[in-house]
Parts: sequence; C-alpha cells; structure tokens
Amino acid sequence: MHDHENSEHLASFADVLAGELPGTWTRAHHRPEDKDDLAELTNRVWDLDLVAESLAGHPLRQAVVLTRRDGARLAVLDHPGYDGFLVAAVAPDDLPPEAFRGIREPDGIAVGDDPFRSAELVTGDLLPRVETALARVRHHAAGVRPSRPDRVVLTWQPDGDLAASPATEEAADILAAHGFVREESGIHRLSGDDTAVQARAVRALGTRLEALGIATALQHPPGRMPPSTLPPAPAPAPVGRGAQSARGR
Repeated sequence: MHDHENSEHLASFADVLAGELPGTWTRAHHRPEDKDDLAELTNRVWDLDLVAESLAGHPLRQAVVLTRRDGARLAVLDHPGYDGFLVAAVAPDDLPPEAFRGIREPDGIAVGDDPFRSAELVTGDLLPRVETALARVRHHAAGVRPSRPDRVVLTWQPDGDLAASPATEEAADILAAHGFVREESGIHRLSGDDTAVQARAVRALGTRLEALGIATALQHPPGRMPPSTLPPAPAPAPVGRGAQSARGR
C-alpha cells in the first residue's frame, strides 16, 4: 500500500488525474497544517455513503480539491487501509440549504493508484452524477421549474431577469434566438434591464414555440409581481397537443 503520510504522493496523483479529466481543472492542495480548510472541506463533501463513512473513522489529514470552470469541484482524498484514493464531489458553498432539499447526493467512489484508469472511472461514473446534482440544486436556488418537451416555464428572478431550463435543444435554440443566454448550469437567462425588449422577446418566442406545439408559462415567485409591460401568463395546459431531504452536514 502507498504511504498515506506522504502528501506529495496524493498531490502527484491528483495532478495527473486532473489533466486526464474533461475540461480545465485548477488544483488546491490542503496539507495537515490547513486545519480550518480541511474542516470546512469535510463539511462540504457531498456524500452520505463510502466517503462519509471513511471520514467518520479517519478525519482528513490532507486533500486536493479540483475545481472546473463551471464550478464543479472534486475532492481527492487518501483511502486509509487501501492502495488507492477516494474521489468525491464537493457541494457548492454559495447556495442556501433549501437548494439541496430533495436532491440526492452524488456520492463518491474509490479508485486505484493508477490516475489514468481512475480518470476513466471518474469521467464515466462520478462526473455525470455530479453534473446532474449541480444542475438540480442550481435550478432549485433560482426557483426554476424544469420544463417539459411540450411546455417551457419562464421563471422571474429577483433581479428582474427571466430564467428557463428548456427540455429540448429545439426549445433552447428558440430561447437563444430571442436573447436568452445559456449559463454553465444549463439555465437560460433573459436580462430584465429593458422590460420592453424583454416583453417583445417573450411574445415572439411564445409564438414560435406555440407553432411547434410547445406551451409557454410564466412562474412568479411569491410576493413578486411581473413588470406591467409583459403579457399575462398563459394557461398551464400545453398549446397545440395534448435521499436525504436536505444536507444535514
């Protein structure tokens, strides 16, 4: 088994792993003296299974956190008693606890000492779960209700923007054609800086979607009224054709 006290072994493994994963990842190595960072990381590890069990019996002495440009984060940890490592998602720290309610933790995986084979396992197994969980908690935080192939839901944001999560590429293309900008989370957002422009865009995209048998609905968070320049919300019916409840740590 490799020497878990050798911090450079973990760092070297994580460096090679990061280079083999899809996307561009930055690396932060937390050593034993970084006690506050390690304590915070322990609380943010997005796992209630293998990695949580390991941390309960073996407090973190070091870790490497990999961060991708879209905000996805992975923690690479020693796996005490085994010849390999643990890789787990790190929950975002810029969202309220309510955003995690009803979202299953992506949990982590155990990998061997070969970073190239480990990268294949992370890419094929862990990353899809991490990306799905991230998109869901971000949607929750934004109050964005998932759309369906036959219905696009536009959700008002506190800053006046409109947000949507289209269910099909066709709907996404129409949103983009009318000024919606796709964010890394998959949410499409239309600026509310000019409500007249916003209103015209909503009317135009509604007409195009309706021609395809896709309904459009506006969702207003409680206590917030839409700008008067925008059309009223269409009826909910389509037009044209018929884990843990929250993170406890």
